[in-house]
Amino acid sequence: MPWYNGDYPPSYKNQPKKIRDKATEIANEVLKTTGNEGEAIATGLKQARAHFKKENKEKA
Repeated sequence: MPWYNGDYPPSYKNQPKKIRDKATEIANEVLKTTGNEGEAIATGLKQARAHFKKENKEKA
């Protein structure tokens, strides 16, 4: 089930908004590709964290 408009996996609940939004975007794409909701949730969160970690390093 894709997530939209503030609807996101419960495991994203305590994440900062920017990470949660990016993770949801990534998870939706993974879900389209694999159809595996668990994989999509885990991959989305992992990749979103990596994205913002890299972004922060580039600014420093």
